[in-house]
Amino acid sequence: MLTVTTAQLNLWLAGLLWPFIRILGLMIAAPLFGNQRFPLRMRVGLALLITVVVAPTLPPLPDIAPDSTAGLGIFMQQLLIGLAMGFAVRMVFTAVEMAGELIGLQMGLGFAVFYDPQNSGQMPVVGQFLGLVATLTFLALNGHLMMISTLADSFREMPITAAAVDPLAWRTIAGWGGRILYSALLLSLPVVAALLTTNLALGVLTRAAPQLNVFAVGFPITLTVGFGALLLSLPFFTPVFERLLADSFGLMLSFRP
Repeated sequence: MLTVTTAQLNLWLAGLLWPFIRILGLMIAAPLFGNQRFPLRMRVGLALLITVVVAPTLPPLPDIAPDSTAGLGIFMQQLLIGLAMGFAVRMVFTAVEMAGELIGLQMGLGFAVFYDPQNSGQMPVVGQFLGLVATLTFLALNGHLMMISTLADSFREMPITAAAVDPLAWRTIAGWGGRILYSALLLSLPVVAALLTTNLALGVLTRAAPQLNVFAVGFPITLTVGFGALLLSLPFFTPVFERLLADSFGLMLSFRP
């Protein structure tokens, strides 16, 4: 007769519940999977499928009942780790969209905004365009597969334990925000520099010919130069984006106890 003890049931439940929560946390916060247009049922089902695949390879789990106070602490810890891992990758896309917003403002397209369902807010048209380019580049580079692979590796690098996460890991992800701002400025710098030069030239032209209507002439010139500079800078977009993605995947493995 087959008998199952309470300890075995707790072990089986913990072996599925705790990794599932970390994976689901990443699915909620990560780009592409965390999009509001991505159905919730598919998100949960994909997280459960990855859990079933990853669960047999997990290191030994702590002998703690999932319904205990310590088990609830591990539950919350895994949720925070998954959210932080997804947030680390999402910030790369935020840098690209911020660069597009800076470019749009310099081009005079700050008023041209669309509703962005991913961020639940208004996004300038240039920022949304660069966000779409980043998403397509992410898929072309198999970034979604590399993110899932890094997530699976995280269970070996950061095993599920009752120990608290090193506080320096949270400080590292806070510093990652500063890196993202720097990257946004770096991505937008070529176009912004070209537009700044154009505006200076228009200013000199206005002083030389005061009768010239700078608003009628300057806006088309600014748009033409902006789109031309953006077109010329796109080939250099992929290496910078790929390097940021690699750094974000490395950051995903920094939440060690």
